[in-house]
Amino acid sequence: MKFSKVVLAAFIGTLIALLINFFIKVGVVSHMISNLSKTEETSATVKPNSVLYMKLNYEIPDRTTDNPFGAIDFQSMESIDASGLNDILRNIEHAKTDPNIKGIYLELSSIPTSTATLQEIRDKLNEFKESGKFLVTYGETYSQSAYYMASVADKIFLNPEGAVDLHGMATQIMFYKHLLDKLDVEMQIVRGPNNKFKSAVEPYFLDKMSEANREQMDKLLGTVWGQILQGISQSRNISVEQLNQIADNLETLFDADKALEYGLVDNLYYKDQVLEELKGLTGSNKSINAVGNTKYAKSYNDKNTSKNEVAIIYASGQIYDGKGDEEMGIYSENLSKTIRKAREDENVKAVVLRVNSPGGSAVASAIIGRELDLTKEVKPVIVSMGNYAASGGYWISAKGDYIFADPTTLTGSIGVFGTFPNAQGLLNDKIGLTFDVAKTNENSDFGSITQPLTEFQYNKLQQMVVKTYNDFTNRVAEGRGLTQAYVDSIGQGRVWAGADAIGLGLVDQLGDMEDAIAYAVQKANLGNDYKVTEWPKQKEFFTRLMESMSGNDDKLDAVMKQKLGVYYDYIQGLENLQKNTGIQARLPFDMIIE
Repeated sequence: MKFSKVVLAAFIGTLIALLINFFIKVGVVSHMISNLSKTEETSATVKPNSVLYMKLNYEIPDRTTDNPFGAIDFQSMESIDASGLNDILRNIEHAKTDPNIKGIYLELSSIPTSTATLQEIRDKLNEFKESGKFLVTYGETYSQSAYYMASVADKIFLNPEGAVDLHGMATQIMFYKHLLDKLDVEMQIVRGPNNKFKSAVEPYFLDKMSEANREQMDKLLGTVWGQILQGISQSRNISVEQLNQIADNLETLFDADKALEYGLVDNLYYKDQVLEELKGLTGSNKSINAVGNTKYAKSYNDKNTSKNEVAIIYASGQIYDGKGDEEMGIYSENLSKTIRKAREDENVKAVVLRVNSPGGSAVASAIIGRELDLTKEVKPVIVSMGNYAASGGYWISAKGDYIFADPTTLTGSIGVFGTFPNAQGLLNDKIGLTFDVAKTNENSDFGSITQPLTEFQYNKLQQMVVKTYNDFTNRVAEGRGLTQAYVDSIGQGRVWAGADAIGLGLVDQLGDMEDAIAYAVQKANLGNDYKVTEWPKQKEFFTRLMESMSGNDDKLDAVMKQKLGVYYDYIQGLENLQKNTGIQARLPFDMIIE
């Protein structure tokens, strides 16, 4: 009887929990649908004398996400304006000639995204100024990334109690050696021949950067910082030398008056004063009609009916084997299928591959590369590199007909490594677990984490890594018209900024995605008879919503990004300890200018 009561209580408790969970989800969905309906109702038109309003305080993806949880603030459960680079650039371009848009207002504080993305938006804003419309910014404080973006504006307003955080660039790498030592875990590492710059494996056996890694980091930071200083200097008419002095002495970090004195900002205003300024610029005596990126992107439609398509295929994130959620990375099966569809589609006359990837699985990179090679045989394949196109990201790019990169794109990293954890010490000595095995062949238990690699197994892996590196350098040599020996000399895992890579022959031209599209149009002889389409095709909102509600990964990831902020990258680094085993062609680090 007692057992029956316990079972009944457990059953009722589980049922109640499921019902509560169900109604919570229904409430969330209803709330989101309500917000969506309101947005749709007000997104059809833009009133005269409007201002395009941008608050770029998030990590900007290449493409506006179709994930419903990707644009939700989980504290307020309200939708947020989190447009992708594609919509941001289109909006700025359209606003140039839109008679209802009087100007652009940027409210900036911190932009946690990489330099190449910032540079593309900044360049487009610079073009916008040619229209004669106003471009103003306001920040309670300006982080370094935010100020780099703001510096292009006609007027820069700063809160009187604020600051401009101009301090120079640094990148921090997390090392796991002492953690692994404490856990008694050995990360067995296999690298390509002389891949001394392939520093992705260094955190497993060093506690600081090697001399080779420090050399490449100093070069990268110097090139990217030089691009930032040059942009600010040209826009604000302040010498690079003076900007470096301000950064060295942290002159404006705690003093808004200093920022005004040095000409970094134009006025020290509170928010209400900025709004009054905007009223004057728009000629309005009433409230300002501000239109956000999401709404503005829905206010105009591309009525192009051409059957000739230039297909932008997005390849964003780390590269994995098999099939998975495209928003979580590049999966070989998913992307290969997309490329194949574009190749077989008679309406697609050219492909622009937009690469924003630090690399990943060498096998997956080779699979994707094969599909691109086949596509190149029947139509032009032009590559546009974003923040990263390194290692596996460069592998899939190398045979494009023409390669564009941003000056601050991180590219190259032509190298291969393998990591194979041995947790015998942890399992045996720390936890007290022992293992025994029965097997049919000498190496039937190869790859087990419960024991170290034998010398024979290690040598086999070394042969595999050497072969993969040889395949990689040969692919680059064929694609770029270089000798394999030369590719090896600039390879060995070394990462280059786009501005340096062009002189090495790794890219053809510095330019953004619009430049790549224009080149693809020219290569396919389309003239003005074409339209741009984006691949893979976005799913319907409610389809994606139901998929997201059925699992928690997307929502959890979005919540973690919002809650952890800059510390999210460290969590990702720890996750890579378990994900990135096997043969990898991957960039060893991320870089932002905060």
